[in-house]
Amino acid sequence: MSSELHAPRERGARWAPGASTLASAARAVAAVAALGRSADEALAPFDRAPDRGAIRAVALGSLRWYLRLLPAITPLLERRSRLAAELRSLLVVAAHQVEYSRNAPEATVHAAVDAARILEQPRASGLVNAVMRRFVRERAALLARVDADLACATAHPEWLVSELRGAWPEEAASVLAANNVHPPLVLRVDRSRVELDAYLAELEEAGCPGHKLDWAPDAVELEQPVPVGEIPGFAEGRVSVQDAGAQLAAPLLDAQPGMRVLDACAAPGGKTLHLLERADLQELLAIDIDPARLKRVEDNLERAHRHARLLALDIRALATPAHGAPDRPPGEGLLPDGRLFDRILVDAPCSSTGVIRRHPDIKLLRRRQDVEACAAVQLGILRAAFRLLVPGGRLLYCTCSLLPAENHRLVTAFLGGEPLARPAPMPPAAELAPGARDCPVGIQLLPGARAGTDGFYYACLEKTTAGN
Repeated sequence: MSSELHAPRERGARWAPGASTLASAARAVAAVAALGRSADEALAPFDRAPDRGAIRAVALGSLRWYLRLLPAITPLLERRSRLAAELRSLLVVAAHQVEYSRNAPEATVHAAVDAARILEQPRASGLVNAVMRRFVRERAALLARVDADLACATAHPEWLVSELRGAWPEEAASVLAANNVHPPLVLRVDRSRVELDAYLAELEEAGCPGHKLDWAPDAVELEQPVPVGEIPGFAEGRVSVQDAGAQLAAPLLDAQPGMRVLDACAAPGGKTLHLLERADLQELLAIDIDPARLKRVEDNLERAHRHARLLALDIRALATPAHGAPDRPPGEGLLPDGRLFDRILVDAPCSSTGVIRRHPDIKLLRRRQDVEACAAVQLGILRAAFRLLVPGGRLLYCTCSLLPAENHRLVTAFLGGEPLARPAPMPPAAELAPGARDCPVGIQLLPGARAGTDGFYYACLEKTTAGN
């Protein structure tokens, strides 16, 4: 741990218990709230800290409830605009511990005062002490005032609450509540290597029991989350961590033995690996625009002793005809033999509004205008990928978004401009997963529904030989 993260104190003195954890968590929260970094980036400097688990838990919890706690604290501040970002985050972090942890409030106040000193803000320690003592005394009234507004009560940005109410008026409240619940740990069992009941017995023997999910044939949900290193079979690739909703992608794509498959936005590789587990493919080409993220695909494949061809590339470039030769096949010079693909998976980059329960920083990082920008990229990727599909082939478009602009409205717009594309048959939503919703095109899974999954959208398309 670098010295600036744990400032020294006077000889013979000690920080209050938990002070350094609060200070580190406040630094991470400030990096998200003030600098726009992802939580993973913000927490990376603390990976080797002895209290890294506590830092992560406090920081993520504070991010989850930031938009409820900050409005409750703000009335207690006299000079609101002059408060340094790390101090503002420290107050949120401390308020989170008071409201959501089992720690004694008085102990949290002492730790927060020392945390201000660790953050090299000793002159602010009195302010932190006064604000936190008032928050402890008045928090019921402060939070009641905040909770009169649904967005604040559920700690979501106003724009997202408005979008969810418009898209899912009957389910919006349950989705908002589900976003603040810790998700289950779900595994995907490679049934080509281990039988499901045998693996459940293995889990029981290892002291981390789980159970099947009737509607997801490869899924096992653990009764209690455990560190990945303690999961039997993970290191050798017999099982992977993957939400049950994400496990629907491979069966919906329906890749058959001997087919050529393209995974157009492959990182981090969970769906790539699932495709390889389900069928003996002639080839799987996994593409991602980011070489660093593509390395995660490679790591996943190596762990499971599986092989795919990897290519760091923007799929939109792969589908663009060669300059000056519009009649040449798309991807010529980049595809191994110039042939098209029988199946294509487009797991498009999106607003990630369906996975907030796993990534609470999304609440602070996303803006309404991001959705329009995502949709433009998604449509470009979908158009490019479709050009690489053989006639009669199937393409699966999916996102982890809850917003129609990225999902069924986007697919509808694509179909309207592509005469060779039409919706492919899909199971009814109720048969796919409990609580799933049929859309005008495709199927939506919502957080908080009976299946207990993250939020996902799926649409199957096929290429015809004549205009539709």
